[in-house]
Amino acid sequence: MLITDVEVEGHGRVDVRLGGGRVVGIGRRRAGRGDVDGRGGALLVGLHDHHVHLAALAAEAASVRVGPAEAGDRDGLVRALRSGPPGEWVRAVGYHESVAGELDRGVLDDVAPDRPLRVQHRSGALWMWNSAALRAAGLGGGGDGRFWREDERLRGFTPPVRLDLRGVGARAAAYGITGFTNADPHPGRDLPELLSVLPQRLVVMGTGDAPVKFLLDDATLPTPDELAASVAAVRPRPVAVHCVTRVQLLVTLLALDEAGPVAGDRIEHGSVIPAETMPWLARLGVTVVTQPHFPVERGREYATDVDPDDQAHLYRCRSLAEAGILLAAGTDAPYGSADPWAVMRAAVERSRGEAVDRRAALDLFAGEPQHPSRIRRLTVGAVADLCLLHVPRKEALDLMSADVVRATFVGGRRITPLE
Repeated sequence: MLITDVEVEGHGRVDVRLGGGRVVGIGRRRAGRGDVDGRGGALLVGLHDHHVHLAALAAEAASVRVGPAEAGDRDGLVRALRSGPPGEWVRAVGYHESVAGELDRGVLDDVAPDRPLRVQHRSGALWMWNSAALRAAGLGGGGDGRFWREDERLRGFTPPVRLDLRGVGARAAAYGITGFTNADPHPGRDLPELLSVLPQRLVVMGTGDAPVKFLLDDATLPTPDELAASVAAVRPRPVAVHCVTRVQLLVTLLALDEAGPVAGDRIEHGSVIPAETMPWLARLGVTVVTQPHFPVERGREYATDVDPDDQAHLYRCRSLAEAGILLAAGTDAPYGSADPWAVMRAAVERSRGEAVDRRAALDLFAGEPQHPSRIRRLTVGAVADLCLLHVPRKEALDLMSADVVRATFVGGRRITPLE
């Protein structure tokens, strides 16, 4: 494939030839027709979402959103959960206590006793069921109907959910996404095959040579020695450790010190990173895969939910980079916006000195799939996972919007209609 008249960083306006899934030539423009007329738009490496939950994202099409932005308050929650024919299961997602307080079996029975309800907390860690759902699943003794991190057990008790994976792939391609890292902690054996319908490249944590995910919770937190032993048991594979509190981070750093870091080790989220731990992180050489959009999307809730001592350390971005800590980003969709351009905008608009420049924001999604902090560049020999824009690079960085994306290529094959 020949893409003519595109702007490539370091080359100006050139023609780019693709072959065998790679970039085989970058040269000055010549007269004549190519396969794609770039019309002077920038050609970038494709975006890679370094932390996403694809099956959950695909299930959103069959779900009701009941978060603060959608339901608003208790009345909105009631309307959402009572919609649809009586007796049919309702799968609701994105709930936060700011809508109507804590939910349990009794509260949901008052809301809609005539249909099975299951409501997922915005964190993705907690499901709340009403009595009708427990009876329908044969779980009559389900206590208060609150299930913490029990997705695997509950999956066999609920009706199948239609997964709109093709829709996920198409929407992601329109954002310029050419690859995903699926971050589920316990991927089923059939997950890679299930996700294979996506046109994007895939890294599925816990499979093949991908990082092994370790999910930490404060209530069941291992000791540093125990976590170190678990890490050592999977070596030489890298690990991706879910850290959303300062104690989880400290246990992880102690464990990595004991087990020894390897290339590709990651801290997922790094929600709270105290300043005194940053030299430690830099010394270990681990990559922090962060979500700089969460303080923007969840600012109101974080103001009351997060300990005041942790407020200054939330989802660091610029301070990590300045401390020499390797950095990348993921959307964490569906628990955050699936639009990487919205994440980039949030990264450049952050407060408390955490804003990064626009180039650095773009690079958060430009890392290699297996090594997110190693930034890919468009060079001869590079894999032809590319994003063609309507506009030159500077204008795209100024706009920082998915509207600038014109076409997306994976392995040199176009996966979007050419607009």
